[in-house]
Amino acid sequence: MQREELIRSVRELLLRSGFRASMPLRLRSIAFDIVARRDRSLLLVKVLTNIDAFSKENAEELKVLAEALEGSIVLVGERSGSGDLEPGIVYSRFDIPIIAYDTMKALLLEDEPPFIFAAPGGLYVRLDSDLLHRIREDRGLSLGTLAEVAGVSRRTIQMYEAGMGAMIDAALRLEEYLERPLVVPVDPMGYRPPPREPRPLEMERYDEFSRNIYTMLTQLGLVVRPTEKCPFEALTGDRDLLLLTGLGKDEARLADKAKVVADVARITGKESVIFIERLRTRQSIEGTALIGRDELQKIKESERLRKMVNARSEVDAKD
Repeated sequence: MQREELIRSVRELLLRSGFRASMPLRLRSIAFDIVARRDRSLLLVKVLTNIDAFSKENAEELKVLAEALEGSIVLVGERSGSGDLEPGIVYSRFDIPIIAYDTMKALLLEDEPPFIFAAPGGLYVRLDSDLLHRIREDRGLSLGTLAEVAGVSRRTIQMYEAGMGAMIDAALRLEEYLERPLVVPVDPMGYRPPPREPRPLEMERYDEFSRNIYTMLTQLGLVVRPTEKCPFEALTGDRDLLLLTGLGKDEARLADKAKVVADVARITGKESVIFIERLRTRQSIEGTALIGRDELQKIKESERLRKMVNARSEVDAKD
């Protein structure tokens, strides 16, 4: 399956399972291909036919976005250099869960979650660690007894009870001996990166227009997190505000950019803005507010910026 076809198939699958999904992002070297929401769950989806193309830089960008947007990340692929991705198995790269299309389909449409995950050394399953510990305590079983049953060390049983994954054969032996199901499903669409401090702005990396906009935003007390592989140039906000922030340096492509950013904002539930050199006639495009550099320079507090973005987005929506 070609990558474009796989992206369309993944989006259709998300829609069939009750997600609202953005249009596929037809941009090169993009961090994510689809953003989708169902109820309170937000999902950033990257689609690759060969997962070996997934870089550390791409993973880091996704983690920054997921943290800011309070969403989860999943990569859908077909194969790696070692062969096709097997259905029912969760792989990972740079901590990002990776699944085959068939695994996602079984999970979303048939309510059949995967139970196996791949890690260095082989295939593993997750155990209900609390249940394992409780059964051992209730029955007066020693660590040594369960270690002998599973064919592992006493220390390994302790680690199982602390949440470490188990080799499949060891898990099956424990279930048979204890006569209780211990293996629990793996959630490939629930990965959220741990919180991290925003990276400091390296102003020397940006052109004069970008530096000027970022400086004015930080002077309003907002945190600016530039992005590298997104349809927008930065995430801007504080505890109560998050703006998908674009920079409109290329007037010829402004409408296309505004449309893409607005679509992502619609799914994420955030507001979007594009800062341009000088505002002419329209104050927004496709629901994305447009603000001129001279206008931003006159804003003295973030609340005023929020109200301006909101007002201009609503005007476009009414039109």
